Amino acid sequence: MAVADDGVRRATAAKAHALIEALPWLQRLHGSTIVIRAGGSTMTDETLKRAFAQDVAFLRCAGLGPVVVHGDESEVKAHLTGLGRDSGLTAEPMDLVRMVITGRAQRELVGLLNRHGPFAIGLTGEDAHTITAGARRATADGEPLGPGAVHDVGEVNADVVQALLDNGRIPVVSSIARSTNGDICRVSPDAAAAALAAALRAERLVLLSDTEGLPTNRPHGRSVIGLLTTAELEHLLPELGNTWRPPMEACLRALRSGVGRARVLDGRVPHVLLHEVFAGEALGTTVRPGTTGSDPRGPGTKQHPGAPLDHSM
Repeated sequence: MAVADDGVRRATAAKAHALIEALPWLQRLHGSTIVIRAGGSTMTDETLKRAFAQDVAFLRCAGLGPVVVHGDESEVKAHLTGLGRDSGLTAEPMDLVRMVITGRAQRELVGLLNRHGPFAIGLTGEDAHTITAGARRATADGEPLGPGAVHDVGEVNADVVQALLDNGRIPVVSSIARSTNGDICRVSPDAAAAALAAALRAERLVLLSDTEGLPTNRPHGRSVIGLLTTAELEHLLPELGNTWRPPMEACLRALRSGVGRARVLDGRVPHVLLHEVFAGEALGTTVRPGTTGSDPRGPGTKQHPGAPLDHSM
């Protein structure tokens, strides 16, 4: 007769405890849609990419409806470097940028997700006019960018994405779209994720990047703002530079449209998505609807990542 040693018992008990702790979150979020903007190391580091795929597949198997949006500059640059091209991103032909985002990055992520079952289906904003590109964004000095420049999101039609969710699939949406005059464009993946979250009436928007969260003293503050209300973020937004404005504008857009919560998380942390969804930890920066709370520039907002959040959040 084989007898489990103490180490096995402790490991089994720890797993059981983790599952029990996740139960309230599973009950609360079952059937909910969560839109995840994958970027930074999540899409360029092979170990993190595999961990992310496991997390997303787990969410689907746990009864949530995950939607993945991708297509930021880090994954484009990584693939262009692999092709031996080191020219500026916006100088590249748009056909090449589209090939990298949809033909390389998306197919790799879809393949990783489908190792866990016939879940993921890739599409772009071009498909069924899911996303229509809006105006071209400009550089900080107001000069227009080149052919690979990022555009804002115009109109969104989430019918195809919703149909895939209803069929138990995981939509993986590349941030490529067409403008109203038919031009192929890159759109901001942050803005695309926010617009899709709003159109899908998602419970949560999660933005993964290579930062711990919005720093208190930008751009390189060592403390992270753990929690902001929409009113506080509106007040803070004019102070944000080009790095932080797009994700925080995306959070604000999503919450103004009825999304329940928005969070910016550090995609360099393996399985950070499961920590956020099921452990209730205050990783990164959370934005919630509201008008009152602590001053985002005051000492009450300095929160160490990993500190517990109230389960009502």
